[in-house]
Amino acid sequence: MTTNEHLKLESVSEMLAFVLAVETEASERYAEMAESMDAHNNTKVAEIFREMADIEELHAEGVQRQVTELNLEYLPKADYKWSAPEGPETGDFSDLHYLMTPREALLLALHNEKRAAVYFADIAEKVTNDDVKKMAQEMAEEEREHVQWVEKWLLDYPEDENEWVEDVDPPVEQG
Repeated sequence: MTTNEHLKLESVSEMLAFVLAVETEASERYAEMAESMDAHNNTKVAEIFREMADIEELHAEGVQRQVTELNLEYLPKADYKWSAPEGPETGDFSDLHYLMTPREALLLALHNEKRAAVYFADIAEKVTNDDVKKMAQEMAEEEREHVQWVEKWLLDYPEDENEWVEDVDPPVEQG
């Protein structure tokens, strides 16, 4: 995955605004996914998504603390357009299924964390501002740590036995 050609991160405040957007979007999406799973009484998967939402929210709060520590009065407002359909750390709703297993939920989270790590590493390679480069490298490392967490959590969920090979209650398609 490459960074968006329109993305210009030339200052620490622009990078912080960007990271805040990524983390907030990821937190909100995981929370939405948790609500969806709760609505389908898939409580274990909802718990996993809620935990991921909390992790992303903690990242967003960390960015806010950095803004305060750096005495930045405001972050620039930017209209980010991702090079993929979703943000670099945001799960796609089309990957959800009301019968998904905890392992499948974790594999989705793993995919998102790996994608975010690559995305931030790519930014670090391309930016010219040393402070922004350092922040992008730190973000890539944090995302790689998340990859390790999710891989560890996956050990608690062995390979699925295709418990829901056939969807007995498929959605109704409307033409």
